[in-house]
Amino acid sequence: MENIRNFCIIAHIDHGKSTLADRLLQITNTISEREMMDQVLDDMDLEREKGITIKSHAIQINYTYKGEQYILNLIDTPGHVDFSYEVSRALAACEGVLLLVDATQGIQAQTISNLYLAIENDLEIIPVINKIDMDGAMIEETKDQIIELIGCKPEDILLASARTGLGVEAILEAIIQKIPAPEGDPNAPLQALIFDSVFNSFRGIIVYYRILNGVLRKGDKVKFVSTGIEYEADEVGILKLSLDPKTEVRTGDVGYIITGIKNAKEVKVGDTITVASNPDPQMIKGFQEVKPMVFAGIFPVSTDDFEELRDCMDKLQLNDASLTFELETSQALGFGFRCGFLGMLHMEIIQERLEREFNQTVITTVPNVSFIAHATNGETIQVNNPTQMPDPVRTERIEEPYIRAQIISKPEYIGNIMTLCLGKRGILLNQSYLTTTRVELIFEMPLTEIVFDFYDKLKSQTRGYASFDYHPIGYRDSEIVKMDILLNGDKVDALSALIHRSRAQDFGRRLCEKLKELLPRQQFQIAIQAAVGSKVIARETISALRKDVTAKCYGGDISRKRKLLEKQKEGKKRMRQIGNVEVPQEAFLAVLKLDE
Repeated sequence: MENIRNFCIIAHIDHGKSTLADRLLQITNTISEREMMDQVLDDMDLEREKGITIKSHAIQINYTYKGEQYILNLIDTPGHVDFSYEVSRALAACEGVLLLVDATQGIQAQTISNLYLAIENDLEIIPVINKIDMDGAMIEETKDQIIELIGCKPEDILLASARTGLGVEAILEAIIQKIPAPEGDPNAPLQALIFDSVFNSFRGIIVYYRILNGVLRKGDKVKFVSTGIEYEADEVGILKLSLDPKTEVRTGDVGYIITGIKNAKEVKVGDTITVASNPDPQMIKGFQEVKPMVFAGIFPVSTDDFEELRDCMDKLQLNDASLTFELETSQALGFGFRCGFLGMLHMEIIQERLEREFNQTVITTVPNVSFIAHATNGETIQVNNPTQMPDPVRTERIEEPYIRAQIISKPEYIGNIMTLCLGKRGILLNQSYLTTTRVELIFEMPLTEIVFDFYDKLKSQTRGYASFDYHPIGYRDSEIVKMDILLNGDKVDALSALIHRSRAQDFGRRLCEKLKELLPRQQFQIAIQAAVGSKVIARETISALRKDVTAKCYGGDISRKRKLLEKQKEGKKRMRQIGNVEVPQEAFLAVLKLDE
């Protein structure tokens, strides 16, 4: 155990975590030259295409230092805020972190919030400045920012270039010297924390864990504490680039276990594994509960696929513990799920993963939050989606959820943040300077305004230098209306939205314009209308595709042409009455991406 080190790499998005992980694996010869490629730990196609890490990955590195063999367990983490739950789980399995800062960009918001997660877990922090070989590297300024943030000495900060491999040896030495070896009692009953799991169609569910006490051997009878179910350990081992079976995994190690579990409900991330003979199983203090920010409905394109979609959602939840879902029905779309996501990027990734990994084509509804409607007869109704909204005639008032938002940023962005928050119906409660370069703003805001694109806008307005946190403070009366989208007079309930009256007209107009771009043209004219109740507040028209029926008439009497045109006109009229408009999936997604 003395020679084991468990660590992870945390940083803002695009500061070079995956590249540093590549170099660490290459220098220690964990990976042969043949297996080497960029972002070697990112095994999803999506991660490579977008250049981001979505899942945290664990891998074991063997390294010889001063004649001794060391085992380093590296857990690579995502940098985007939507996947911060992945980061918090990775930190629970480590004793130390590499805090990576890009020399060209300095400390950014996600660096700070990930750092606070590490401090809460009481981990050893090794600051590393990356990309020092770049032309725009501001090494001294970045050093000052790190010293101010974590109060370390200048000589504690390591300089490196993950791309060229410069300084990576020094990082490996610092990991061995500074990060403490895992503590634990190898002779105590087994106690292992589950920090991740994946579904394999041949082997069942593969569970990743970190052993805090005891030893896990192949063939042991193990028990998952929260469900109380017992299994046999068919295979245990450590994580190299692929799974590496062993006869036992000891205290302090990070490993995997295969027990042939097929049911996704039986494995919970944050659960504890112990041996079945242990009379007093102690739960390890796991992770904080995940807090979804955006809710949306996910429906199969054909209702026959519902059961298959349910299986896929269970398997996806295994791989992504921050996804929450429950059953929902819709008039237009049939049976589906009401899902909670951590943000818009998270939602987009889940949808793409369903399509790529499980071949599920799904329809996503407009994201929203829950409201409380008070009817005139004294009844209160929880409104989770627009179809549950009672008739305005029978509704006395509607309450919407409010939150208290805390935004930390640089002083030069105060104006932009104020404009954004006040434009989103926010009320400024407090403004205070934490240091000369960091200011904290506290707002009360409706949760509805945050769901759509608030976070993305906050990032772009502050160039990424803003961290944002919130907690609910209850419901307040508000003028919320239901806005319907009509195509040729028929409502499309998946495009309905609950929105503040002051926003309805502007939102309706932008939505109609967007749908006009995205809906395919038909042989007949399509009217797109946005309506609140019976009042139409916006309209766009998609003109019909027209075949030139007079092309064959060269010269001759005008009445021949007119006769053909009249005949075409009648046909178009009839077609419009019976034709229905197919709404493509992009149109549902477009609602989410309406730019101001």
